[in-house]
Amino acid sequence: MNFDLNGKVALVTGGNGGIGLGMARGLAQAGAAIAIAARNRAKADAALDDLRAHGGKAAFIHLDVLDEASCRSAITKTVAEFGRLDVLINNSGTTVRKPPEALTAAEWRLVIETNLTGAFFCSQAAHPEMVRAGGGKIINIGSMMSLFGAPYAAPYAASKGGIVQMTRALATAWAKDNIQVNAVLPGWIDTDLTRGARAQVPGLHERVLARTPAGRWGNPDDFAGIAVFLAAAASDFVTGAAIPVDGGYSILV
Repeated sequence: MNFDLNGKVALVTGGNGGIGLGMARGLAQAGAAIAIAARNRAKADAALDDLRAHGGKAAFIHLDVLDEASCRSAITKTVAEFGRLDVLINNSGTTVRKPPEALTAAEWRLVIETNLTGAFFCSQAAHPEMVRAGGGKIINIGSMMSLFGAPYAAPYAASKGGIVQMTRALATAWAKDNIQVNAVLPGWIDTDLTRGARAQVPGLHERVLARTPAGRWGNPDDFAGIAVFLAAAASDFVTGAAIPVDGGYSILV
C-alpha cells in the first residue's frame, strides 16, 4: 500500500489557510512539493513558511479563480516551477449568507463561479499535464451542504452539489487517462469561513456540538490523512467518490 508522495507535485487552490493548508501540510509531510495558489501573498508567505518547516518544497502561485486565464496560468506556472503536476486540490471557496429572496445576481454568481466554475477551469487546465505525467489525482472540496439544506446557503449549496456531480463526470471522462477524481465533504470545521457563520447564525455552535458524534468541531489538520490517501497510489481504484469528513455529523438522524 503506497502512501509515498516523494517526487510528486501538488497544486492546492486556496491553500494558504484553513482546510487547504491542512491538506497541503499532509501532502508535504508525505513528500510532495506544494504549489500554494491564492490571491493573498502575505497570507501565502506564512503558509509557505509552515510547509517548509515540515520539510516540504513549496512555492506561491498567484491565482484568481474568477478568471479563466488565471486558472490556466496557475497550472502552467506550477509545471514551470516544479516540472510536472500530479495532484490538484480544488479548495478555493466563498459564501454569502442571506435568505435566498435577498440574494443579488452578483452574489449568486460570485459564489457559483468561485466554488464551482473555477474548480472546473483548474481541472480542465490540469488534464493535459496529468496525461503527460501518466496520470493524476484531482481532489475537489465539496461540503455537507451537498447533502443537507440550509436557509442561508442557497448559492453555496448549489455550488457544492455541483462539485459532487462534476467530480463524478470528470471521474468517468478521465478514467481512461489514469486520472482519479474524488470529492471530500467537510463537516463543520473551525476555519475563518465558519467563524463568520458562528457570528451570523445564533446557536450554531451549540447545535453542531450536539449533533456531531465526535463531540467537537473539526480542524484543518483533520484533512491531512484523507488528502494523502486520495493523492497517493493507495487510492488508485477509488474514483468518483464523495467522502464526508465530518466527525459523524452526516450519519446521525
